[in-house]
Amino acid sequence: MTQEADNIYPEFARMQNRAVKQTQLRQTARLFWLYGLSGSGKSTLANALERALTAEGYVIKLLDGDNVRSGINRDLGFSDADRTENIRRIAEVSKLFLDAGIIVIASFITPLRSLRESVVAINGADDTRLIYTECDFETCAKRDVKGLYAKAAAGGLKQFTGKDSAFETPADDSSDWRVRTDKRGVLASVAELLEKIRPLLKHPIGTPRNPLP
Repeated sequence: MTQEADNIYPEFARMQNRAVKQTQLRQTARLFWLYGLSGSGKSTLANALERALTAEGYVIKLLDGDNVRSGINRDLGFSDADRTENIRRIAEVSKLFLDAGIIVIASFITPLRSLRESVVAINGADDTRLIYTECDFETCAKRDVKGLYAKAAAGGLKQFTGKDSAFETPADDSSDWRVRTDKRGVLASVAELLEKIRPLLKHPIGTPRNPLP
């Protein structure tokens, strides 16, 4: 370890723990990580889920790729190393919100399986649900909601995911949830996800207590 790392002493034991926060908020914190090609509908579904769950009384934090890159990750580019760091940082931020008892909805392209595995490794398999917004490249290109496909086709955008940079779909035996956004509308997709999400958010009865310092 470096000298700086040797002088770091994480403080967790005396802090109010996650169970206390979940009891206070009357919900079980979970991370729902939507991933897929640009234009596949990740952000649209994430925003719709946030509105639906907030209306039901849940406390939600929505993390979106462009928002994060305009703030905490604005120093990162799109190299493989920067993409890895981008996902690592936001996975750690997600963990902080989970520790506060807050439900997190994240929307990131997350093109590689190794990146998605790192999200689960940081936040835990029990707390994380990966959701693949499945949509073929041609449909995403037709939507081109941000004009990125046109820019990439004109050569003005390098390392574009799905064209110059690889996107790895989930393995056939993956436990990832799938939503066919090229076959179903937003309302049907959100309804399908809510049926899976709601049972995971119920908090067990009890009032956990932290030991005194």
